[in-house]
Amino acid sequence: NYAVDYDGDGHPNLLRSAPDVIGSTANYIAKGLNWRRGEPWLQEVRVPQSFPWEQSDLSVKLSRAKFSQLGVTYPDGRPLPNDDMQASLLLPMGRTGPAFLAYANFAAYTEWNNSLIYSTTAAYLAARIAGAPPMRPPSAPVAQLPLNELKEMQQLLVRAGFNVGKVDGIMGQLSRTAVKAMQVKYGLPADSWPTAELLARMRGAPRQGAMN
Repeated sequence: NYAVDYDGDGHPNLLRSAPDVIGSTANYIAKGLNWRRGEPWLQEVRVPQSFPWEQSDLSVKLSRAKFSQLGVTYPDGRPLPNDDMQASLLLPMGRTGPAFLAYANFAAYTEWNNSLIYSTTAAYLAARIAGAPPMRPPSAPVAQLPLNELKEMQQLLVRAGFNVGKVDGIMGQLSRTAVKAMQVKYGLPADSWPTAELLARMRGAPRQGAMN
């Protein structure tokens, strides 16, 4: 339905022509997934520590005007446009790591590839190719749990009634959503990033039934 002859040999070939595969994939994202030509899909921002972290989630959409009211700016301190364009605040490494506004085009891309790590990397590289400066490095190293503890956290989330997909130590969107819910429960900053503090709280929690 979306195949295109991108190499110009007269017919689309999705088995043997890499250009046709690339062009057809782009055509599918553009037309099948409603890509919005001319709009951004991922932009780096700076977020104040006073931000209500429960609002940082791909499922939460706010206008750029609202993000501006909450203190979010471009990395160099310039204000965001005071408009109604909707976006979500994406914190790939929690509130101490880089921060991005993810737009409708990012959602379209993740419909094609729902790996959060893959899609964030692709979107960041696309922004850099388009002229965006390198992202600001964190002010301090971001603490990361080792793989065995990430798996343990996923197992505890499953025990608490959450669907995290495969228990593999990879914190995809299902795991991040569950982490956020537990952070809210324990009164921790709800930035979806698995921390040692959250793991310690969950280790001491009694066994629970399914949670909605």
